[in-house]
Amino acid sequence: MSRIGEILIAEQLITPEQLSDAVREQRKTGGRLGTCLVRLGYVTEEAIASVLSRQYGVPSVNLNHYEIEPEILGLISREVAARYQVLPLGRMGSTLTVAMVDPGNVIALDELKFITGLNIRPMVAPESQLQDVTDRQFGAVYDSRLRKAFETLAVSEEATIEVIAENQEEVDLLSLEQESGDAPIVRLVNLIFLDAVKRGASDIHLEPFEKEMKLRFRIDGVLHVAMNPPARLREAITSRIKIMARLDISEKRIPQDGRIRLRLRVEDKLKDLDFRVSTLPTLFGEKIVMRLLDHEGLKLDMRRLGLEPESMKRLESAIRKPYGMVLATGPTGSGKTNTLYSAIAQLNKPDVNIMTVEDPVEFNLNGINQVQVNEHAGLTFAAALRAFLRQDPNIILVGEIRDFETAEIAVKAALTGHMVLSTLHTNDAPAAVMRLLNMGIESFLVATSLHAVCAQRLVRRVCPFCLEAVDVPRQLLLDIGFTPEEAEALRPVRGRGCAKCMGSGYRGRIGLYEVMDMSEALREAVLAGASAIDLRRQAVREGMVTLRRSGLIKVRDQVTSIEEVLRETV
Repeated sequence: MSRIGEILIAEQLITPEQLSDAVREQRKTGGRLGTCLVRLGYVTEEAIASVLSRQYGVPSVNLNHYEIEPEILGLISREVAARYQVLPLGRMGSTLTVAMVDPGNVIALDELKFITGLNIRPMVAPESQLQDVTDRQFGAVYDSRLRKAFETLAVSEEATIEVIAENQEEVDLLSLEQESGDAPIVRLVNLIFLDAVKRGASDIHLEPFEKEMKLRFRIDGVLHVAMNPPARLREAITSRIKIMARLDISEKRIPQDGRIRLRLRVEDKLKDLDFRVSTLPTLFGEKIVMRLLDHEGLKLDMRRLGLEPESMKRLESAIRKPYGMVLATGPTGSGKTNTLYSAIAQLNKPDVNIMTVEDPVEFNLNGINQVQVNEHAGLTFAAALRAFLRQDPNIILVGEIRDFETAEIAVKAALTGHMVLSTLHTNDAPAAVMRLLNMGIESFLVATSLHAVCAQRLVRRVCPFCLEAVDVPRQLLLDIGFTPEEAEALRPVRGRGCAKCMGSGYRGRIGLYEVMDMSEALREAVLAGASAIDLRRQAVREGMVTLRRSGLIKVRDQVTSIEEVLRETV
């Protein structure tokens, strides 16, 4: 039984039955026991904070109306503050005072000491209070920067954003359209786009809540809160973006999808960008997510993806065969499309007919026939594939194999003289074979049509501007897969956190790859009904570099950190 539970019972703040209820709730939902007790209404946050204060011998603090100096707040990133539920309050000499929800979290204390280089003096604060003050303080830092940029936005800067294709048709809600077209709203939306591009964001999230609006950027695969626009601007901002994306601003009951094409001037350089826009009705308004599609940022070079030499050799050999199937697997956002685009960019020659069917088509590739799926009109992956076979293709790229019908046509195309490239959602390369079999494809068809499977993940690169070596116990290095010789010579690194990486310690991403080419032994194993584990063992015996091994190599080369590799591989 938790120590805090015993104290609360001893002080007659809760009953043993209430503690049992909270323990059951904790097992179901996770989180801290104190949070579960508060959620069930058995005790207040202030009482929990008071008990924690006495339990750990640290003072408690009331954060209401607490103003923190920007230089103190800048000692840690918003990401670190949210992850450990901490907030820096002040510094005296080499000691930093921080408010915490859980002062017994030694991992958080060690991490803060490592990031700041200061001794940490913890204080305990109620959870909701700390969350509110964190949002207000970090938002104020960003809002002040935003206001300065907003006030100094000259006419020349306003012209740095040009909407290439904007809806000019009249809409029913004239007043809303006029409000969204007001200069302050236009400038604010333009500034959001500019800031997202400058910070290297891949997605922009605008989320409406009851009393505020939250703007978040996804940078290197992780969401960061950028600012909190006033709730009164919610409708105007939403309408402005919907007008730019040619969406119906009078329709707020159903999801809508659109696209914004912009020409921006960033650091005296013009960039043409596409933003794929998706709206979704929520309780307090429409949530908008925009995927930034940067044509210049698309690196169609297989040598720069992060493949190890042996994996690169296997993948290149597979895609250069005259027919057969090559699959890229991994979760959403793991870079599968970029890998396949890089592959067909190598194969794109004047004497080759390449056709793709995608949902959606993210980038236009010169010299390649690209088809957009339109299920409402009956143009599915399977229907497009059937049509492709009458178009005399050499290479076919299928955005995703989702069902038996698409898989069956793709396999038959691979067996009738076409090279087929596609994606699947599986955890590793051997599991892709099991996925095709589970879809209903016969084992002899899978064994004869499949040439290679490339499983992948994306991990963050350690920031080169604040990179530093860290000491890791030798036993831990052995446990995660390094050999004794490697563990002896290894010098792992991590990012300390700096202005260049916004305090995260990471800057950019690189892929981890596992390429399994179908040898005769593996084909025979598939025909014999081998499991994914048996296939993996055979592939490793034949020299396959696994996802974990690919990550360890990048740790050895000081490209990424041990934490990133452990987060993405098993």
